[in-house]
Amino acid sequence: MATAFLRTVILYFFITAGLRLMGKRQIGELEPSELVLTMMLSDLAAVPMQDFGIPLLSGIIPILTLLSLSMLLSQLSLYSLRIRRLLCGSPTVLIDHGKLRQEAMRKNRFTIDELLEELRGQGICDIKDVKYAILENSGQLSVLPWPQTQPPSADDLGVKAEDSISIPVVLVNDGRLISRNLELCEKTMDWLKKQVRRQGLNDYREIFLLTLDGGGNINCIPKENSK
Repeated sequence: MATAFLRTVILYFFITAGLRLMGKRQIGELEPSELVLTMMLSDLAAVPMQDFGIPLLSGIIPILTLLSLSMLLSQLSLYSLRIRRLLCGSPTVLIDHGKLRQEAMRKNRFTIDELLEELRGQGICDIKDVKYAILENSGQLSVLPWPQTQPPSADDLGVKAEDSISIPVVLVNDGRLISRNLELCEKTMDWLKKQVRRQGLNDYREIFLLTLDGGGNINCIPKENSK
């Protein structure tokens, strides 16, 4: 009995420490790769806890290998957008300006019932009241309603609503230029260089995040060591 208790305590604290090293974001939001990791860790930890004939080290080594692999891939995803998309995917717009994107829903195997359930959970009963609905990498649905339907709505206040909601497009992500988004916004490298100089910077690689929304508003966050 004491052996089982001791082995369980050791494995518990070992896995907890490993998950803490992975970061708070991964603990709070399980993405596909992280869900697989969690399931495998639970299976690997259960075997040495139940079978006393298996050395404890034989259970710790596979767990340590999986945690090391997960942290390595997480670190690589910080430096490569392609690896990040491969591991985590990318957000998908399911509702665009009040219209369902049926192909996107089929691709993500997201049913109408699931969509309506998510909308009701956010106090929305009609799809037409939604301007954007975005399926995030974590599986959560981010909903942006039309301005006139947000409480307190412009209709209730008797004023004309202005459509001020637009999805910011990321142009620079952690010092890396996303050329495809720059082309989608119909902007050139000369335009980007001017915006960088206006921020008091010399190069876009000194920017941690640069976004542009539909209204032409720019949000620039320099890297902490750039100024």
